[in-house]
Amino acid sequence: MVLGPAKNGKSVRFKVTLNGIAPGVDHGVDSASDGAGEVREYRLYQLIRQKHQVEGRTLEVEFLDPGVQAFAFTFG
Repeated sequence: MVLGPAKNGKSVRFKVTLNGIAPGVDHGVDSASDGAGEVREYRLYQLIRQKHQVEGRTLEVEFLDPGVQAFAFTFG
């Protein structure tokens, strides 16, 4: 997901879940196994990386601070 911090430059914390639970081993480079992460600069953030068989699941991203800038969401 291409994200940027708030316009005032403050970082924005987020939490991701898969099917309503923390991603565990399927966390991405930019999120922890408990789903926690932080947007600090404008760039592509890898939120999830499925380690085993790829299957359909529901991904939810919750932003814990105001002001995040979201530009694109990609799969692949």
